[in-house]
Amino acid sequence: MSVTVLYFAVLREAAGINEEQLPVPDSLTALYSLLRERHGFRHAQNQLRVACNGAFCEWQHAPADGDVIAFIPPVSGG
Repeated sequence: MSVTVLYFAVLREAAGINEEQLPVPDSLTALYSLLRERHGFRHAQNQLRVACNGAFCEWQHAPADGDVIAFIPPVSGG
């Protein structure tokens, strides 16, 4: 049982990969905490949006087997 985590912008740069498969976490908060430690992400949880299966969701969303999760950092554009 696993989830796919997608990385964008500065998170992709820090992780050095576009995506990875991980065991289904207990929570999105726990997952981000693990990834922050593993990849050295500097953004706090409250600075990110989280999406599951292509739709924004709340941090309290319970991840399930097969979910595709993306943590979206703040971006600027012009």
